[in-house]
Amino acid sequence: MTLFGLSFFVLASSFFTVYSGPTGVHLRNMESFIQAVQQVEDSNPGLCPLALVRALRKTAGHDDEMTIHFLGASYSIAYAEVLEKAILNASSFSFFDKAIHHIVTDYGEERGVVLAPDGTTVALAPLLLGIETGLKAKVEGTPPVGMFPLTLGRRLGLSFLSLQDFPPSNRLGPNGCWDSVERPKLFKLFRPATLATDAVINGGMDGAILGMDYSNLPASEQPQALSEFLKGYYSYVLHEGQGLDDITSHVSPRRREISRSILEPLDLYSQVMETLALVWKLEKTEWIALDTGVGKAVKDGLQEFVNKFWVCPQIIPRCQWGAKAYQSTPIPLSLPVQFLYVHHTYEPSSPCLSFPNCSRNMRAMQRFHQEDRGWSDIGYSFVVGSDGYVYEGRGWNYLGTHTRGHNSIGYGVSIIGNYTAALPSHHAMDLLRHRLVQCAVDGGGLAANFTIQGHRQVVNYTSCPGDAFFSEIRSWEHFRE
Repeated sequence: MTLFGLSFFVLASSFFTVYSGPTGVHLRNMESFIQAVQQVEDSNPGLCPLALVRALRKTAGHDDEMTIHFLGASYSIAYAEVLEKAILNASSFSFFDKAIHHIVTDYGEERGVVLAPDGTTVALAPLLLGIETGLKAKVEGTPPVGMFPLTLGRRLGLSFLSLQDFPPSNRLGPNGCWDSVERPKLFKLFRPATLATDAVINGGMDGAILGMDYSNLPASEQPQALSEFLKGYYSYVLHEGQGLDDITSHVSPRRREISRSILEPLDLYSQVMETLALVWKLEKTEWIALDTGVGKAVKDGLQEFVNKFWVCPQIIPRCQWGAKAYQSTPIPLSLPVQFLYVHHTYEPSSPCLSFPNCSRNMRAMQRFHQEDRGWSDIGYSFVVGSDGYVYEGRGWNYLGTHTRGHNSIGYGVSIIGNYTAALPSHHAMDLLRHRLVQCAVDGGGLAANFTIQGHRQVVNYTSCPGDAFFSEIRSWEHFRE
């Protein structure tokens, strides 16, 4: 069996209630989940993380045949009943009320997911099962067997097969938006769901990363408490002038590059095919065994997965940063465009280092562009933050207002900050130079022989994107004087 072997998850999660005074308010965010976990730990001194995640699995009802096959039965742990009571009765919380399987309602609401501090949405089940796999390996001194299929493999494989008559771009996702990022209660998807929504894949990537982190601890080192472990990954602090450049630990904005470094060396095609074979064996799913198009569907689907989740950067959608509506009818671009015009925002002048700050900057720029400039929307196609994410402006398909006289032939991308005398963080520049650009070419938005130019090269009255940044982009591939 390969290092990651085979495994399975039935995506499920639990809701929890945060009480503020006498009135309970359901908040579906990662901070509340971590706080709830910490309270269970505090009420059970000496509780080991493996026992806790197994008790959470029991509470959430994850004991299906394949999970038991790889992780063992949660009901076999010592003190399981005591732990379950602690989970259900922790003071000031009433969380994990019952096992609620991951579902998407007829109205497009996705349940079993939480909003992370970085603005992305994470499914809890694959996250916790990946962590349990890593902890089990750490405690037993064995390889983390089943890590890939447990966190990603089964959902990817079944999504590829169930939608193989659809274009590959529709076999994964979608993303969605929360009703409120300050007090999230409801997450609604953009279109009909596949079996592998963006939140499921985010949770799977995070589960693989954190599970491997636990399993790779030295034999002499005890696993950190689950709440502290999650805080380190989701509740990091970035410093001005460096952004992600000075972060050496694993943090959520880097989930795509880290998960790629962990999983890409594997033969993902073989991993998914083996997982589907195990699904057929244990679940007697005849249509998998009989379908002669399985191999092609998996190959096509994996190519889409790699492009969408490893090549492309995470793009924060407009509704997530709080965009106002476009003030007229958007004008479609004729794709692919030939140019990429690079900007700095100048104002805001400081790099944004968190989802809340970057979102505020986006709203301020949109307000200025609409109210002061009289434009229909924020001018840029995309905006890059120093928090590790790209923010959607006009997007891939619509004409922007970023480079006078050239809007119809190129995308305008800006990095938040004033880069007259200093450069953006290396991570922010990499998001633009390599990740976003390659995503645009692969998606058909940007011509393969595209040209990069600074705003100042085609508009006389501006020094944008700043002297320091312009000097830097002159060394980039595809730059033309």
